[in-house]
Amino acid sequence: MATIPHHHLHQLAFIPSCRTSSSSSSSSPSPSPPSLVSLSTKHRSFKILCCLSIKESTNDNQITPQEPSSPPKNNLRVVLAAGGTGGHIIPAVAIADELRVSNPNIEILFIGTPNSMESTSIPSAGYPFTSIPPVKLFRPLVSLENLSLPIHLIHSIIHSFKLLKEFDPHVVIGTGGYVSFPTCLAALLQRTKIVIHEQNSVPGIANYVLSYFSHLVFLSYNSTIECFPKKHNCLVTGNPVRVSLRQFVSRAVARLEFFPMAGEEAKVILVLGGSLGANAINIALLNVYSQMLLEHKDWYIIWQTGVESYNEMESLVRNHSNLVLKPFLHSMDLAYAAADLIVSRAGAMTCSEILATGKSAILIPSPDVAEGHQFKNASLMADVAGTRVITEDELDSTTLGTAIEEILGDDALRAEMSERALRAAKPDASAQIAQHILSLVESSTKRK
Repeated sequence: MATIPHHHLHQLAFIPSCRTSSSSSSSSPSPSPPSLVSLSTKHRSFKILCCLSIKESTNDNQITPQEPSSPPKNNLRVVLAAGGTGGHIIPAVAIADELRVSNPNIEILFIGTPNSMESTSIPSAGYPFTSIPPVKLFRPLVSLENLSLPIHLIHSIIHSFKLLKEFDPHVVIGTGGYVSFPTCLAALLQRTKIVIHEQNSVPGIANYVLSYFSHLVFLSYNSTIECFPKKHNCLVTGNPVRVSLRQFVSRAVARLEFFPMAGEEAKVILVLGGSLGANAINIALLNVYSQMLLEHKDWYIIWQTGVESYNEMESLVRNHSNLVLKPFLHSMDLAYAAADLIVSRAGAMTCSEILATGKSAILIPSPDVAEGHQFKNASLMADVAGTRVITEDELDSTTLGTAIEEILGDDALRAEMSERALRAAKPDASAQIAQHILSLVESSTKRK
């Protein structure tokens, strides 16, 4: 079994803080789309499929993970390690979809954790899925819960190693979640090429460590380059979003789905708390929505409460023709198309979707997310798109209501925020990433 080269070990002693630099906005130019090649060394070719969106399964019956079969040895094979939240899963599926569009013969395997969001959403997207034991890092780092971390990590690496040995991929792509770190380390031990994608404006510990051994590090934001030690491997491509959000959906058609009686002057607020919900946002809106809709007859609200909060919110919210209350929104393309203003947490995926759809937004970053990712994402969104940011300490019905009134009451402000968001968006992120990955594999096979 191969080992991590000794000359890398001293580099992992510390993780420096990010520095901002005006020169960090450059990225390597995108290579020309790779041609389909005949692979002579590892005898493979490429393959893919299209998933319009990831839908969270509400069925209690788990989809049985598909164990990897042994595909023909003349196909190029790719492993994607992603899991935990939609913020890690959606970019991975978008990349897989784009790879399959570029080369319909590619063999793709997703690795995740059992009984998780990815264990249902990945098979639903049409991709083979298998799982490894999860490895969870608790905060603070020095805690009793982390004493068994090395044992769990070794266990997951061994499982990953066996899966990779059987599937024998040309490249392993990590997009985050507890599964990404052990899978990429197993790829390192097998001397398989590693590629990672960082969705947040500042990387976590796992991606920072993996960046030392990765052939390519894809980033969502220019400023993130300064956070990584090997800047020459970093490429700013943006964050891949759902395929459905990259397709045009008529605003009028979308509004018919939610509010058939709404007139042309209607203003629609889309409230997103994530798949599980955001209690602070729900409570603040609960205390202001009734008065807001009473004062503004042409205002409408699409409110995703989150699965865990839905029953409570449904019992407290009065029926109103201008309000749609849902535990989870499956047709996000329609929801975004219908909206004039987004009120949401500041997860990396949501931020990218706001930019891609050119929406004005109010972000309330979660204080509970590790390493302050959402605060940093929200701050960057304020800089590039003029997004309003309300901390959870400041959040109440008054601050939320005032911010909504300010933005919905000013057409010029909304137009400016929309224009800035679209300028900052990178709608071709998944296509760029796919091209770089295929070029990486093509160049390595030509050298052998």
